[in-house]
Amino acid sequence: MNFKFTKKDKLKSKKQIEYLFEKGNSIVAYPLLLKYCEAEFTDNVMLKTAVSVSKKKFKKAVERNSIKRLIREVFRLNKPHYFNNLKTQYALMILYIGTEQPIYKSLENNMKDLLDKFNKEISK
Repeated sequence: MNFKFTKKDKLKSKKQIEYLFEKGNSIVAYPLLLKYCEAEFTDNVMLKTAVSVSKKKFKKAVERNSIKRLIREVFRLNKPHYFNNLKTQYALMILYIGTEQPIYKSLENNMKDLLDKFNKEISK
């Protein structure tokens, strides 16, 4: 199992992010929202992920960055359990839509719910 979240695992292409918001599907497990779509990457990665927190709800960059770090850590630790046997490539964007600073344990439970829902959607 690979618990790493390296540079090649991050979704950074502006075109792919725009396409993701235009054509992608959504799943909600409050306070997390997952936008996803099938994608084609040139490197040998099955999944690229980005994380975003609203500037409107969290004015201070320190708060936004700590929430993003927390989300990335929870995702990194749960990724191998949910994505080991993917056959198609996906672009994911995880958005934090809550209004208060999250706690690790509740965020982890929400992330597991979100990833379970995602696996059910792609297995249809």
